[in-house]
Amino acid sequence: MSRLFEGVGVALTTPFTNNEVDYQALEKHVNYLLDNNIQAIIVNGTTAENPTLTEDEKEKVLEAVIKQVNGRATVIAGTGTNSTKKSLDASLRAKELGADAIMLITPYYNKTSQRGLIAHFTTVADAVELPVVLYDVPSRTNMRIDVETMVELAKNPYIVALKDATNDFEHHRALKERLDLSEFSLYSGNDDNVVRYYAEGGHGVISVVANAIPGDFQALYEKAKRGESIDKDFEPINRLLNALSVDVNPIPIKALTAVEGFGNYEVRLPLVTLEESDRKQLEEAYAKYKAGEL
Repeated sequence: MSRLFEGVGVALTTPFTNNEVDYQALEKHVNYLLDNNIQAIIVNGTTAENPTLTEDEKEKVLEAVIKQVNGRATVIAGTGTNSTKKSLDASLRAKELGADAIMLITPYYNKTSQRGLIAHFTTVADAVELPVVLYDVPSRTNMRIDVETMVELAKNPYIVALKDATNDFEHHRALKERLDLSEFSLYSGNDDNVVRYYAEGGHGVISVVANAIPGDFQALYEKAKRGESIDKDFEPINRLLNALSVDVNPIPIKALTAVEGFGNYEVRLPLVTLEESDRKQLEEAYAKYKAGEL
């Protein structure tokens, strides 16, 4: 079985202008990503401000991305919620619209047991019959997928990958030992750990910073796959990531997508934009990065 992708998938931001989705900016951003060798585009995830998008907006954004990509990269729809029925309905609609795969986050707030996770994920996967990426991000959900649970879930023919945002390398090694990685893909969900993640057998990353620097981030993976050291190459990227840590995702990255012309610098409440001094400092760091001076 071929992987959904290898290397860098981008957790796509949603551009806004006057608090409305800016579809012209969205198309421009998607073209930029494709022109810079991005391997997959993840639509309507956390970085997209999914909780504040209407169902109609989510469908229109996904439809616009699928049309723009036109088979040139893998399109993965973020359809997971803390309601199995809502997740299923969104996943079926994503399939109708032409998504290549779906991504399902662990249920949050009304979080479940490990048995509940198995029931939740398999109910959606079996009904939708599309490749499924599971998303384990305990910092956001206060819930994680145990190794035994992941081993059980990986027996499902539709559950083919994990976005691992635990930043737990003991957990990562345990997964590698127990899963058939000829059939299952492990993607980092943390931009700042990719050097180690690639060295320890990861198949790529679902990235936030790749919204702004897709080509550089994909080139990093390709160099690592050739067995070359990427430590020095990662140093300026890591300094940019440090600058991006000024606030919670996706607030800082949207400052950089705005610099590139992908919509205004807008987020939806309860998110608020950076203080002007922080924004200026971040933009200066980005300018230095692009000039090779960071």
